[in-house]
Amino acid sequence: MSGVDNGLSRVEVKLRWDPSPYGEPPRHLDIIAATYAADDPHGRPVYIVHHDSRSPDGTINMSRYSETGMGLGYVEAMVFEFDRMSSAYGRVVVGVAIHQDTGPRTFGDISNGGVLVVEGYRQLLADDFAGVTDATAATVAEFTRDAAGAWEFHEMVRGFDSDPALFAAEMGGVRQ
Repeated sequence: MSGVDNGLSRVEVKLRWDPSPYGEPPRHLDIIAATYAADDPHGRPVYIVHHDSRSPDGTINMSRYSETGMGLGYVEAMVFEFDRMSSAYGRVVVGVAIHQDTGPRTFGDISNGGVLVVEGYRQLLADDFAGVTDATAATVAEFTRDAAGAWEFHEMVRGFDSDPALFAAEMGGVRQ
């Protein structure tokens, strides 16, 4: 067995929430990932992946998508293949945004919300958004390359008060 640590390889971020109560508009959450250049890890994202897209090289994509929750466990999932990702990228930030088209909603309004980050059977993060109940969006994870090029996971649950489009632009910035 080798003592070399190659870091993370294939990671999945999963999202769950219950459907809206009968008669109310659907509650819709989305996983969003922003990828940053290795030489500018806190600058502008090189690309953003969400339900309508995937990374240009196919290393980040949605494997499951829901617009209503369903209440059947983790119904939305995004897959990250870090072992295939170009060395041009040095940081990936993952967040969750609540669509605001039917009026303002926060994580406190979402029933049974939660996010799970796993690599194979190893759980890296499980969170129920209890720490960000007043937020309309939240980052949940940061992945960075170390000096040897191996990908590492960092828990990063931080709340934001912005719509999905603005959140995608600001989620990876440095917070004061």
